[in-house]
Amino acid sequence: MPLAPHASSPATLERAVSKAKHHLFPLLLVMFIANYIDRVNLGFVASHLKVDLGIGAAAFGLGSGLFFVGYAIFEVPSNMLMQKFGARAWLTRIMFTWGFVAAAMAFIQGPASFYMLRFLLGIAEAGFFPGVVYYFTQWFPRRHRGEAVAVFLAGSAFASVLSGPITGALLSVRGFGLAGWQWMFLIEGLFSVALCALCWFMLKSRPSEATWLTRDEQQSLEAAIAAEQDEREAARGGKLPVGALLRDPQLILFCLLYFAIQLTIYAATFWLPTIIRKMGSLSDFQVGLLNAIPWLLAIGGMYGFAILSRRWRRQQAWLATALIVAAVGLFASTKGGPVFAFVGICFSALGFKAAASLFWPIPQDYLDVRIAAGVIALINSLGNLGGFFAPAAFGYLQEHTGSITGGLYGLGVTSVLAALATFLARDVPSKRTPGHDANGAPRSVG
Repeated sequence: MPLAPHASSPATLERAVSKAKHHLFPLLLVMFIANYIDRVNLGFVASHLKVDLGIGAAAFGLGSGLFFVGYAIFEVPSNMLMQKFGARAWLTRIMFTWGFVAAAMAFIQGPASFYMLRFLLGIAEAGFFPGVVYYFTQWFPRRHRGEAVAVFLAGSAFASVLSGPITGALLSVRGFGLAGWQWMFLIEGLFSVALCALCWFMLKSRPSEATWLTRDEQQSLEAAIAAEQDEREAARGGKLPVGALLRDPQLILFCLLYFAIQLTIYAATFWLPTIIRKMGSLSDFQVGLLNAIPWLLAIGGMYGFAILSRRWRRQQAWLATALIVAAVGLFASTKGGPVFAFVGICFSALGFKAAASLFWPIPQDYLDVRIAAGVIALINSLGNLGGFFAPAAFGYLQEHTGSITGGLYGLGVTSVLAALATFLARDVPSKRTPGHDANGAPRSVG
C-alpha cells in the first residue's frame, strides 16, 4: 500500500520514534535487568558455594564460564527462530526458560550439577540479547539505534547496581531448610518467570502491530527502515549473498572486537565481589552496596558517550576512547592495595560498559537487515565466549597463584589492542565487498 505523502514526513517519523521509545524502552530495560541479575548473581555466592558445597575457585570459574558455551552454541538458531515466530512469542519463551533454570540453581548439590545448570542457563538465555538488538533494527531508523542500544545496555549497569543490595539482602533469608544463597537463586529466577506475562501482553513484533501508533506513524517507521535497507543494497551494488558476507573480514573483526569487550566485562563482573571482600571484614550486604558503585559510574559513562557519539558522528573513535579508558583503569587496579584496585575497577567499568553500547551501532548499520538477526547472533555468541575464558582463567589464577593481577594486566593489553583495531571497522558497506567486483556489481559465488 503506498504511503500517504504526510506519512513519511519528518514530524510523523519523529513522533512515531518517540512513541516507540516510550512504549518499548521501559519493558525491555526491566527484562534485561532481570536477565543480567540471573546471569551474574553467581559472583556474590562464591564463598558460600565453597563452604556449603566444596566448589573452589577453579570450579567456580569454570562453572561461571560454561554458561557462555551453551549460550554460544544455541545463539544463532535461537535468533533465526525469533524471525520465524516473532519477537513477542520468542522473547517470552526465552524469559520463561531462563527464569526456570535460574531458580533451579537453588538446588545444586556439587560441582557436577553446578556445571550442568550453568550450561543449561546459557542454552535457555541464548538469543535474548542479540534478539533485542535485531528487534531495534525493525523499530528504529539508523540515527536512533545508538541511543536504543545504550538504553538497553544500561539495563546491565542498572542490574549490577541493583543486584548488590538485593542479592546481599536475599542472602540473609532463611527458612524451609534452605540457605540464603538458595533463596537468592529461587526468588530472582521466579521473578523472571513472572515477567513473562508483561512481555506477552506488551511487546509487539513490528510497527504494523502496534495499536498505540497511528496508521501514518506505522507506515512512516516501516518506510524509513526500508529506505535504509535500500541504501545498503545500493552501496553494495545489490543484495549480498549470505556466504559472501560470512567471508567478509569485517564480520571477523566485529567478532574479535566484541570478544575483547566481553572478556573485560565478565572478568570484572564475576570477580569484583572477591576484590571487594579483600578490602576488609565486610558483610554480604556491605559487599553488595560497594559492588554497586562501579556500575553507577558506568551508567553515567554510557549516557555521556552516547550523547557525544550522536552529536559528533565518529562511532569508531568514541569506541576506541572508551576502550582506552577501560585499559587505564585495569592497569591502575594492579597498583597499590585492595582499595586502590577497587578504584581502578570503577574507572575501567565506565570504559568497558560504554564500549559495549558504542560497539553495536557499527555492525547494525553495516549488515543487510534481512540476515541481520543471524549475523548479530553470530557476533554476540562468538564474542560472548570471552565470558567463558575470562572467569575460567581468573579462577585458575586465583587458585594456583592466589592473585588475579596477571589477568588484569592481560585484560588491559587486550583493551589497548582492541582500541587500535577499532579504526579498521566500518559501519557503512563499501561497494567492493566479498561477492562483488570492483564496480560494486554482484558476481557469482561458488
